[in-house]
Amino acid sequence: MTIGWHFDNTYSKLSNTFKEEVKPTPVHNPELVVLNDQLAKDLNLDFSKIEKKDLSQIFSGNTLPKGSTTIAQAYAGHQFGHFTMLGDGRAVLLGEHLVNNTNRYDVQFKGSGRTSFSRSGDGRAVLGPMLREYIISEAIHALKIPTTRSLAVVKTGEKVVRENLLPGAILTRVASSHIRVGTFQYIAAKQNIDDLNTLVDYTINRHYPEIQSSKNKALDLLNLVMERQCKLVVNWMRVGFIHGVMNTDNMSISGETIDYGPCAFMDHYNPKTVFSSIDQLGRYSFSNQPPITKWNLSRFAECLIPLIDKNEDKAIQLATEIIDNFQNIYEEKWLNMMRDKLGLFGKNKDDKKLIDDLLTWMEKNKADYTNTFCYLMNIKIANNSLYNDKDFINWSNEWQNRISINDNSKEKSLELMKETNPVIIPRNHKVEEALKAANENNLEVMNKMLSKFDNPYNEQKDIEDYQLPSLDDNYQTFCGT
Repeated sequence: MTIGWHFDNTYSKLSNTFKEEVKPTPVHNPELVVLNDQLAKDLNLDFSKIEKKDLSQIFSGNTLPKGSTTIAQAYAGHQFGHFTMLGDGRAVLLGEHLVNNTNRYDVQFKGSGRTSFSRSGDGRAVLGPMLREYIISEAIHALKIPTTRSLAVVKTGEKVVRENLLPGAILTRVASSHIRVGTFQYIAAKQNIDDLNTLVDYTINRHYPEIQSSKNKALDLLNLVMERQCKLVVNWMRVGFIHGVMNTDNMSISGETIDYGPCAFMDHYNPKTVFSSIDQLGRYSFSNQPPITKWNLSRFAECLIPLIDKNEDKAIQLATEIIDNFQNIYEEKWLNMMRDKLGLFGKNKDDKKLIDDLLTWMEKNKADYTNTFCYLMNIKIANNSLYNDKDFINWSNEWQNRISINDNSKEKSLELMKETNPVIIPRNHKVEEALKAANENNLEVMNKMLSKFDNPYNEQKDIEDYQLPSLDDNYQTFCGT
């Protein structure tokens, strides 16, 4: 039976400095939990004629697809600011699947057993966190934000030891690549200039072919990665997404959202919002995501110094000039994004004040971030009485006056807002409901929720329950590692 795999593996051909050849550890009794039919279709893969038990063998790693070359990738990372040599401690890359002979995607198992990078870990993953990544990554994709995707989740039929004995699981993840800032940190730490050149060339060939003939590839690569990361984080801020663990090993060079651990979506607007149980000091809070992105890019720039210029002082100067421009690039993109959320065309000198005044009001009154913009789009939601506040009405009048000076109609403004502001997001308590039901072998709750996220910018029937924020202000998420 032909599924349609078309592997053309290039990363595995790099030297052993970059990876370890390793196979997934077989599991005793795999069981398919969920298969992403739409993603499979997008990848030109057809699993429709494959028995469920055979799919379970495939997505557990017990049966490897023809053409796969399984490896664990080496990388390092600043984890909460502390540098560590890491690598895929519980993940195995099957290979690179080609779609239409041009579009290349990594296919990776997460939770597939120990590798030489596992350190003291067991190399396994737990069902809850793998389903969380499936749900959130697919929701982020539906929200039109660059992200890794989730193709399948299987239960391994084995228990994993965490605080308690928990059901083991393996996620199949699809990405444009798994090259991270931490990959560059790992190679830079080895201090082999040839390997660093190899990684730069490989990354450019795979993600930034437009600079293949550049006179200064390293400097141009830094510029392009910064541009993509700015755009990515602005998108996170647009929908109230909090990554939770923005370590350098969780920052993709391609500009995709990667490594969904203690991630969550903000309900009530509070720039200091943190959900991760391990982020005690708020390093990766909602409002700190842009400065952390700049910090991570600075670590990336440090890796490239030997290739930017032979004169170290000049190289540092050139890299610093780029990094110092981050704030200007980010602020311009953020301001334009917020204009879009408010349906504002063109630019006005008072736009930033108008935006800041709204955010200040939202924080003071604990207004829901998503629902406030829904209200401004005349979308009915529960508990609208908050917007009868006189300060909000005064702000709304100023906003309406600003819209009136647009070169476009109110209808055009509303159209822009509806393209920018989601009607629903994966509310944290609804995600928890789905995960709890899934742990009890009930997938209906998760599947129903995922179906609502197919069109998160459109008004739909029976979504009121997905629009209400949680009543629990003490919600926490966990890494699941």
